[in-house]
Amino acid sequence: MTVTTKRPSYLQALIPLLALIVMLSSSVFLFGEDSSYGPNQIALLIAAAIATLIAFQNGHRWESIESGITSGISVALGAILIILMVGSLIGTWLLAGIVPTMIYYGLELLSPSWFYAASCIICAIVALSIGSSWTTAATIGVALIGVATGMELSLPITAGAVISGAYFGDKMSPLSDTTNLAPAVAGTELFGHIRYMTWTALPALAISIVLFLILGFSAGGEANLDSLQVMQNELNEIFNISPIMLVPLAVLFTLAAMRKPALPSILIGALVGGLWALLFQSDVIASLANEDRAVFIVGAIEVVWIALANGVSIEAANPQLSSLISGGGMASMTNTVWLIISAMTFGAVMETSGALQKLIRGILKLVKSTGSLVTATVFTCFGANVLTADQYMAIVLPGRMYREAYADAGLDPRVLSRTLESSGTITSALIPWNTCGAYMFSVLGVYPLHYAPFAFFLLLVPMLTIIYAYTDFKILKLENSSTPRGVSA
Repeated sequence: MTVTTKRPSYLQALIPLLALIVMLSSSVFLFGEDSSYGPNQIALLIAAAIATLIAFQNGHRWESIESGITSGISVALGAILIILMVGSLIGTWLLAGIVPTMIYYGLELLSPSWFYAASCIICAIVALSIGSSWTTAATIGVALIGVATGMELSLPITAGAVISGAYFGDKMSPLSDTTNLAPAVAGTELFGHIRYMTWTALPALAISIVLFLILGFSAGGEANLDSLQVMQNELNEIFNISPIMLVPLAVLFTLAAMRKPALPSILIGALVGGLWALLFQSDVIASLANEDRAVFIVGAIEVVWIALANGVSIEAANPQLSSLISGGGMASMTNTVWLIISAMTFGAVMETSGALQKLIRGILKLVKSTGSLVTATVFTCFGANVLTADQYMAIVLPGRMYREAYADAGLDPRVLSRTLESSGTITSALIPWNTCGAYMFSVLGVYPLHYAPFAFFLLLVPMLTIIYAYTDFKILKLENSSTPRGVSA
């Protein structure tokens, strides 16, 4: 029997989205930075249920909705597997002293004569090594804010430098969850996505560093780097710090440069990290191994195994340092996986019911070129950050909305994935009520609207993305694609 379905009206398409905005806003209001650890997922699933009821009203059957959900979630399965493997890599790289070594050498860069620029570079290195802008800001960022206070330097500029570096490292790191999510939604590959992002990220970082250098020339105050020196000393006491600790990092970068698939590359990186832990960090392993083990090697293997599964917890005299060198493991990524599945479920129901197509049709009427398509995507992602207060939503919803439009325009999926990262993730920390902006305010103590003018990287990346699109600079086209329908390439 043929089932006739109707297209949703604009009101019907908006109802689930408006319900989601209300629920996510309430979630952020009630739970703050913890809203992404369960409440947002519940909001997404309830919004998906509302969209499903509207789809039923328009003649859709549960079988088609369920098939759409399954298909939608399958789009993200590759990213989910990579994210789980990233958790294992973080666990062994912490245990092996790879991440602590990068932090240690990063702190060597700090100089009173170029404090703002050095702060940006240090946070970029740390975030690149751990894949988290939040953890970087809450640890190294807090320490740098303390140093800036002691030196009587500008706290908004310091916060802008910290956030600029942290988000650069986060976006260029294969360990970042959002860096994995964007290419999954767009339908492209992780390392290809990261390589393509360098065309906007590296110039934006270089310009940011120059601007921070200029601001730093007029800065006064006495240098007091004692707190950071103490952190370095404690890292050296806990771990065997040596350039050889960076070999697993070189292995991972080499595999990425050779264009090897992300999942096996990250698995290899995690296993090499476990081997390095066994070879070079015996003291750390001994402190974590069960004392009643008759044979040390058995306990050592157990510690590495646990690091792959559940991460590590390493005690340090400085609580901030303990937070920085602990974590990882597949288990640490389960909340992110839950959030991705919930978001993809909502997006899939909206797409299957025709609601997404209805919402985007009006926008695409204004699109006449690649530049206007990318600009529309940037502002849609920014609007999603404003309305939903969640960076994951600012990636998933616009990604689902514009994926077909980019294909029709003859554009490589990497153009979409880079645009999603350049606006959905990057602008989230600029909005005070977004979970990212609220979190940065809670740890750095500087209001987002105060540091926003100095978060140069966050401002430059969306601008460069739009400029590149209008000038057709480094805009990848699909091979053998025909002339786009309604959009000139």
